[in-house]
Amino acid sequence: MDLANIADPVEQWEAMTAVAKAADAGSWDSIWLYDHFHTVPEPAMQTTFECWTATAALARDTRRVNIGQMVGCNGYRNPALYAKIASTVDVASHGRLYAGIGAGWYEHEWRAYGYEWPELKDRMGAFAEAVEIITGMWTQDAFEFKGRHYSVDKPFNEPKGVRKPHPSLWIGGGGEKVTLKLVARHGDAANIGGGNPDVIRDKLAILRRHCDTAGRDYGDIVKSTNLNVFPIEAGDDPQRATERARGPIDWDTFAGQTVIGTDAQIADRLAAAIEAGADYLILYVPGVAYDLDLVGRVEAITRQFG
Repeated sequence: MDLANIADPVEQWEAMTAVAKAADAGSWDSIWLYDHFHTVPEPAMQTTFECWTATAALARDTRRVNIGQMVGCNGYRNPALYAKIASTVDVASHGRLYAGIGAGWYEHEWRAYGYEWPELKDRMGAFAEAVEIITGMWTQDAFEFKGRHYSVDKPFNEPKGVRKPHPSLWIGGGGEKVTLKLVARHGDAANIGGGNPDVIRDKLAILRRHCDTAGRDYGDIVKSTNLNVFPIEAGDDPQRATERARGPIDWDTFAGQTVIGTDAQIADRLAAAIEAGADYLILYVPGVAYDLDLVGRVEAITRQFG
């Protein structure tokens, strides 16, 4: 619902681009896009730009900042196609791609676009095979794979990307039996916990055990978490201060999923996530399309963490 208060689609696109350029001009390490076809948390007749098209476009509209998806939905693209798209965008961005991948969860969206909605076991099985194919096509010239869900027969994937040894793979989700095991084997980064220190701590302990089993250096994996934050001044009424940023989202929903507070209060929440083991913070700031000053303000809050 980020663009609901802007009527013209070209102006919506330019608002998104302006945020990306503001982040690029600052010290942010990365910008992120959701891989959705419909709005969240509720589907609505509102603009939702396709994720990988937007990723490619923003790669050319920026010069420094890394660009990722939080996270790419495996069910929406054949994994061989995903590998090819990601390789292309990594080159277009001169090696600035953070390629996000996850199993997917938004049942309404799958069904609306004609994708079969598999049982969780099958969805996770397909996800595991997809990660094998993506990393194989990024690193091998004549990669072959025959699985239950997917097969590839020596596809040409040139160029494979710019970043070495391959585009940076960010695996989203905290599933202990499949997802975190995939992170240990193949991931350059994990995204877990939604900013909750207890969840972060528990999931990272499991990831460390998977790394030990796989012979992977736990320290080589970026441990990211994401939080929704909205800074307000001390004494402000939170409901009134967030009115424009919320758009059509009701107050209870917004407040339940967003850290609303002073700069110091938000910093305390970020510090708690870091203390729990997160070493990379991804922050979603509602309303930033209407107020570019939020880019610099939230950046200033994070600066104390390096």
